[in-house]
Amino acid sequence: MRHDIIPCLRYENAPRAIDFLCEAFGFERHAVFGDPDDPTIIHHAQLVWRDRMVMVSSTLLTRHAAVAGSKTPTQAGGVTIIAAPEDQPYGGRGYAVRDPEGHVWSFGSYDPWA
Repeated sequence: MRHDIIPCLRYENAPRAIDFLCEAFGFERHAVFGDPDDPTIIHHAQLVWRDRMVMVSSTLLTRHAAVAGSKTPTQAGGVTIIAAPEDQPYGGRGYAVRDPEGHVWSFGSYDPWA
């Protein structure tokens, strides 16, 4: 089993960012899970370069999570939980937190290499 830390980049225009990352840096689309009702929203994308991966999603999702999280913020060690642990439609279980500087961290059991 691999143990990786995989960066997740959030973009205002995630579809355009995916195109840019592939064209400019040679990433390849490993998997892209877009919103079935809105092609401008990317829920989760995996881009690979050689044997490395980055994940990409739309910032819109983070903003919605931040609004939902700000109603009843849960603090633990200086972070705010913005997405409670839950099973993900693409596999695994995960959650997300916002650190004191405003960065979003996502943790989960999903193995994108499987």
